[in-house]
Amino acid sequence: MPTRPPSRCTDPQCPNLATQRGRCDQHQPTPWAGRADKAVRYGMSSGRWRSLKARVSRRDHGCCYRCGDEDEGEHVLDHIIPISEGGSPDDLDNLGLLCPTCDAAKSADEALRGNERRLERARAARGR
Repeated sequence: MPTRPPSRCTDPQCPNLATQRGRCDQHQPTPWAGRADKAVRYGMSSGRWRSLKARVSRRDHGCCYRCGDEDEGEHVLDHIIPISEGGSPDDLDNLGLLCPTCDAAKSADEALRGNERRLERARAARGR
């Protein structure tokens, strides 16, 4: 089956051919461009975030709170109850360390729940 011919970049001044999503490589949008940084989202600086991670790491002895992994260098600080679900951004009881494997699994679960909430709101807005 034939494919359609390449089109021009959607930027009005650009003569190049589009490579992805209607734009050339030079005019691709920056990922997460409109997303606020951590200081805006959580209301704290990166220095405060690092100090919280150090305190939680000492408290939990560098262990992942889901699987107990002790490889301290790779752990990330995580909100046990996500802020979007009512968790506190800087309460030590809501913070824990996660290994990369558990972090990926928990992030996927949270994204799924967030998408379900978004779909529920859309259905409610349509009156279903």
